[in-house]
Amino acid sequence: MLKIGVLGAGHLGKIHINCIKQLSVYEFVGFYDQDKNTAKKVAEDLQVKCFSSIEELIDLVDVVDIVTPTVSHFECASLALKKGKHVFIEKPIVATVDEANRLIKLAEGAGVKVQVGHVERFNPAYIAARPYINAPVFIEAHRLALFNPRGTDVPVVLDLMVHDIDIILDVIKSPIKNVSVSGVSIVSPTPDITNARIEFENGSVANLTASRISLKNMRRHRIFQKDAYITVDFLDKKTDIVRINDIEGDVSPLAMTIDLADGSSKQITIEQPEVTPINAIMTELESFHNAIINNTEPPVTIHDGVQALKVCHLILDEIVKHQQIVQNHLK
Repeated sequence: MLKIGVLGAGHLGKIHINCIKQLSVYEFVGFYDQDKNTAKKVAEDLQVKCFSSIEELIDLVDVVDIVTPTVSHFECASLALKKGKHVFIEKPIVATVDEANRLIKLAEGAGVKVQVGHVERFNPAYIAARPYINAPVFIEAHRLALFNPRGTDVPVVLDLMVHDIDIILDVIKSPIKNVSVSGVSIVSPTPDITNARIEFENGSVANLTASRISLKNMRRHRIFQKDAYITVDFLDKKTDIVRINDIEGDVSPLAMTIDLADGSSKQITIEQPEVTPINAIMTELESFHNAIINNTEPPVTIHDGVQALKVCHLILDEIVKHQQIVQNHLK
């Protein structure tokens, strides 16, 4: 049984601790949080051991689960990797591209497994839809959230949009050709709402909108490909597969059909794949255990996490350029 410890006991850290306690494949050793008041409360509430230093905890485990603020990801992961520990690290993998490149070298030198917590890969709606997604041409993604001060230490691109970037990179296997963006800071120093249009060399296009100042929550992808339209609702855990097929033989009078300009007709079918409820965080943590034990590639690799981060920073760089253009016009 692999021994595991958690670094960070904030909102998400507590969720990870609770999930690990329910997983029989891990032995939960304890956690560390630099806030002593938080650490004491979590230890009492969850009946788990709190360690007084990161190093003390890392020395006693096989796996380190990093759920600290993004700015400390690199420091925590570096300590774990240098001690030869397997690392599960929440998204975004680190704060900067330079840190990401350095982390890859550390991981390669340590010869251990690293998995990045892009949890939407394990969303049951996405799992149900993934077999139907084939060479998408256009994707529209919306990730809208009510304002919450938690997470505003980073731009909305790193806080929310990174989820959708990872999913899009998972289904569009092509280099990026061009990115155009706009972003606005409303209540925090960094952009709170951002729209990005990503054009790929294979002709695919993704249009992403992320906001943390919305009046309602939404996490939805609309995926268009040849003869099919797929919706994935990450929030409500639903997916629809809409197909347009040639009409063969007799058609039921209740069937949905459309008449085309050339006089022919097509039939519309809607399929709703079964979505099996799962705890996505428990599933991703269990998948990491399996990758370690079976010496296989983690479902979300360190390279996946780094690539998503690089696209995030590409977007952030374009936001700066866009804001400069706006400011110049306001002068």
